[in-house]
Amino acid sequence: MPKPTISNRSINGDLRYLKLLARDFPTISQVTTEIINLEAILHLPKPTEHFLADLHGEYEAFQHVLRNASGNIKRKVKEIFGNTLREKEIRDLCTLIYYPKQKLELVKQNDTDLSDYYQTTLNQLIAVCRNVSSKYTRSKVRKSLPPEFAYIIEELLHESSDDRNKQAYVGVIIQTIIGTGRAAGFVKAICELIQRLAIDQLHILGDIFDRGPGAHLVMDTLSKYHHWDIQWGNHDILWMGAAAGNKTCIASVLRLSFRYANTQTLEEGYGINMVPMATFAMETYANDPCSIFHPKIEDPSRRPNEKTCKLIAQMHKAIAIIQFKLEGQLYQKHPEWNMNDRRLLETIDTQKGTCTIEGVTYPITDCNFPTINPEHPYDLTPEEQELIDKLQHSFLISDRLQAHVQQLLLHGGMYGIYNSNLLFHASVPMNEDGTLKEVNVEGQNVAGRDLMERVEQLVRTAYDEEVDSQERNLACDYFWYLWCGPDSPLFDKAKMTTFERYFIADKETHKEPKGWYYTLREKPEICDHLMDAFGVTGKHRHIINGHVPVRASNGENPIKADGKLMVIDGGFAKAYHNTTGIAGYTLVYHSRGFQLVQHAPFTSTEEAILNGTDIRSTTQIVEMMGHRAMVNDTDKGAELREQIADLEKLLVAYRRGFIKEM
Repeated sequence: MPKPTISNRSINGDLRYLKLLARDFPTISQVTTEIINLEAILHLPKPTEHFLADLHGEYEAFQHVLRNASGNIKRKVKEIFGNTLREKEIRDLCTLIYYPKQKLELVKQNDTDLSDYYQTTLNQLIAVCRNVSSKYTRSKVRKSLPPEFAYIIEELLHESSDDRNKQAYVGVIIQTIIGTGRAAGFVKAICELIQRLAIDQLHILGDIFDRGPGAHLVMDTLSKYHHWDIQWGNHDILWMGAAAGNKTCIASVLRLSFRYANTQTLEEGYGINMVPMATFAMETYANDPCSIFHPKIEDPSRRPNEKTCKLIAQMHKAIAIIQFKLEGQLYQKHPEWNMNDRRLLETIDTQKGTCTIEGVTYPITDCNFPTINPEHPYDLTPEEQELIDKLQHSFLISDRLQAHVQQLLLHGGMYGIYNSNLLFHASVPMNEDGTLKEVNVEGQNVAGRDLMERVEQLVRTAYDEEVDSQERNLACDYFWYLWCGPDSPLFDKAKMTTFERYFIADKETHKEPKGWYYTLREKPEICDHLMDAFGVTGKHRHIINGHVPVRASNGENPIKADGKLMVIDGGFAKAYHNTTGIAGYTLVYHSRGFQLVQHAPFTSTEEAILNGTDIRSTTQIVEMMGHRAMVNDTDKGAELREQIADLEKLLVAYRRGFIKEM
């Protein structure tokens, strides 16, 4: 199809911009070279995207999935060496690629001929690296190279030892690397390059935090990762609210940490001082067994001793009562949230041992509330006030936590649209008839995409020091509504029954009726309506969610609505393994289509290094394209076509004399 003629009028209209562009491309030769380069990139295969959801602090499993590219690296190794290497040799090579430093230490202890090992291994690694780099331009690969070995790796990647004229050249390079004692460093560098090139872009669909012990380590990894984005989850928002100074969020973060005996992220990760908390709890609940507040231990290897469990239970109860007081204050302050029915402390009758919810009176499992004044149940005692003030100070001055929140703000948002895929963590509130539900956000009624964008603005306002302090404080309050508000797109349930789960045995009161989205999303026409509302276009378009664990062991299919919706919360956290029957999903979108990788539980990094144990993963083909997707078919392709159009206009401007070559 011939390209439209560029008119002089069009050039005149864009002349100012074209003169700016000419600074980067001052000659016709440079313009044409760049056009040729960009046109060539459009015809490369589409790079691979990986989608993960609900990591919940499971750092080791997350790291392993990144290192093995959700099983993709082993698949490539088998394709290359399946006929020449035994299974154990393939396993050893893969373990080296995943954990080069640790694996080399084992090799040095056990291998008597290191020179021969390096000679063989370097040739194998170069072959794997050549394979994973094949869908990228030399320029892009060059930018990914470790500076120390950039020249050598580039030479080895683009010079084949199969070429007789080059065999000696390649051989001497490898021998010299070994002879100069640089083999170990070179192996580590090329293994990390393979890991980097195997995943072009990583999408996290929320909930880095909660339950697992290493959310801070996950954030450290992401902070250095080459290309990632996140759609905030409810647990991320809770921690972001805590980091912004929302005391109710701080109390809830601590409560959940004590509930699962997981204070590693708080103490080791972010340096939150637990001494005032422990002191207050031991003094206030010294004679209270706090039975219902004993922690839930999902990993027996991390079980504390009984003395520690008792202290955690006391801290757990102390902070839970503080949370119920603080949230009661927020509901009174924000009547527009319509959550006054969650002010439940005032319904407690300690004499009768009951509380009243929605007109029904229930017996309660604990009647010892030494800090609650029945006349003013939501007032903090002076000691509680002093404690929460100290905790707030700890959160606000934690440099590492504040740096991680800045990463979440920089790379994140409430939703994302990438290559015709609509990504969000949990829900878009809907009415029963499938129309988008209007939600009042700080005086504005908004729905769908407008709701997501308004919420995101509020989140960012809480961290914007240029904004008026009153406006910033209101935005900071809103983190709590996002955590548990009925119409929050990160929650979307009638209520969060935290109080009931602690104090009422009747499990009917524990139910949290879900919003209509969770039911309606099973229908293809509803998914189409939602994607239309968000402006998602393309022949192969999808919604991708996390948040609700898929019960794979019960036969639940993560692919819904005739393939238009993919729910990829497979339960990375150990707490969900019994629920889902698996240990997480990775959705992989490469040039030939979508594949869903289902992971078995990860044992440990140590086991993986010592015995070459990998996550057992099974792959389900979700959707294969009729043709191989190229860069031209992606969002990046659309950007490149715009750049080409601008360069072609600049080329005409040079040739017609509107702009002079420099």
